[in-house]
Amino acid sequence: MGLTGPSGIGKSVLLKALADMLPHQGDIFLGDIESQTIAAQQWRRKVALLPAESQWWCETVGEHFPMFDDVLFAHLGFQKEVLDWQVSHLSSGEKQRLACIRLLMNQPEALLLDEPTANLDHGNRAQLELLIKDYQYEHQIPVIWISHDKEQLNRVCQQLLTLNNSHYEVSLIGPEPAEEDGVLV
Repeated sequence: MGLTGPSGIGKSVLLKALADMLPHQGDIFLGDIESQTIAAQQWRRKVALLPAESQWWCETVGEHFPMFDDVLFAHLGFQKEVLDWQVSHLSSGEKQRLACIRLLMNQPEALLLDEPTANLDHGNRAQLELLIKDYQYEHQIPVIWISHDKEQLNRVCQQLLTLNNSHYEVSLIGPEPAEEDGVLV
């Protein structure tokens, strides 16, 4: 599901609440698991948030990864040498791509993506979109993707939730479903 609306409307706050990082009212479920029935850290491993600006707490990239996954790193344009890079020398786009890898390595059961491609060039944006799509398809998980880019949301989402000051609207988007012998697939 795509999530869009004007800046400051509360899209990021909504994702943080779904990740159980902010106080909220109501119940949040992933399948039959209610967020308040398990430890917050365990919930956040299942329902993973990729914020618009990733956080880095160690000096080198490698200190943030317990192992190196050749395929995952290569998919977003990195070789093993990246583990020796200084975090302080990374561009915002490199940080975001690496943060996505770090997130996916935890094998979450739901993804909350807050403008995950905002700092990426066209090629890296396409690679990250494909990686998320492949991960979602392989693991059959829900994804909520915040973006202001309507074309991107059409590529990566099936539904769109648009927030504004007075109401919200849910609509179907993306490619038209295929029809075979009169049956939508």
